[in-house]
Amino acid sequence: MCATCGCGDPDAPMKHEHHGHEHGHDHDHAHDHDHDHAHEHDHDHAAPHIHVTRPAKTIALERDVLAKNNILAERNRGWFAGRDIFALNVMSSPGSGKTTLLEKTIARLGGKTPVSVIEGDQATQRDAERIRAAGAAALQINTGTGCHLDAQMLADGLKVLNPQAGSIVIIENVGNLVCPALFDLGERVKVVVVSVTEGEDKPIKYPHMFKASDVLVLNKIDLLPYVQFDTARFFEHVAHVNPGLRTFQVSALRGDGLDAWCGWLRDGVAASA
Repeated sequence: MCATCGCGDPDAPMKHEHHGHEHGHDHDHAHDHDHDHAHEHDHDHAAPHIHVTRPAKTIALERDVLAKNNILAERNRGWFAGRDIFALNVMSSPGSGKTTLLEKTIARLGGKTPVSVIEGDQATQRDAERIRAAGAAALQINTGTGCHLDAQMLADGLKVLNPQAGSIVIIENVGNLVCPALFDLGERVKVVVVSVTEGEDKPIKYPHMFKASDVLVLNKIDLLPYVQFDTARFFEHVAHVNPGLRTFQVSALRGDGLDAWCGWLRDGVAASA
């Protein structure tokens, strides 16, 4: 797993490529060092919790990497501001419907508000091809074994994509509810997309993602009659983790809620000017 985002072997070498970084994996490492990396607490209930303690050098490495990333993110933020671009970092777990949401958003905006998209995936050009077919410029960044985009990847992508002034740039991050929350890309707004098929407990299971985000899109609400998803309970969890989170409920396929979502995007462009 990834040493740069604090979820992996600190001794594994990091390999950087133009569009990403690769991670070394060693699943036996944790088993060989149980006493060094984890301690188990006895509780009154039957299932104990195991809390993993990361070594100091891992934390130091993470801080160094994040500090360097944040400097580059501020440069990206200035680049966007100088061109009056409204930039969004869209994050979710795989299968939440991010790409479909973007396709329908592009169609609903109808070319009146220019949109360009940077697609982050470990492999293939599939999502960028879908976005181009929907009518927007798109650039695919493949991260290999990388679990997130970072500010340098975005900066490199913007040089190629060259979005026009006064437009919307949407960064569709790698599907992952953990690591993308750590990395500032220089965006104006962080958006987390959750589908009703994922269960209402996601905000409390992945609190860092929901705390880091500014906007929440609950997608696939057309499936509510067919899945076990307690909407009221979900929003209770959201309010517990991040009471200031702005929320939209949509069905990207059916079109529910897209007018409100697209209206908010247009307002964001106006505010960026």
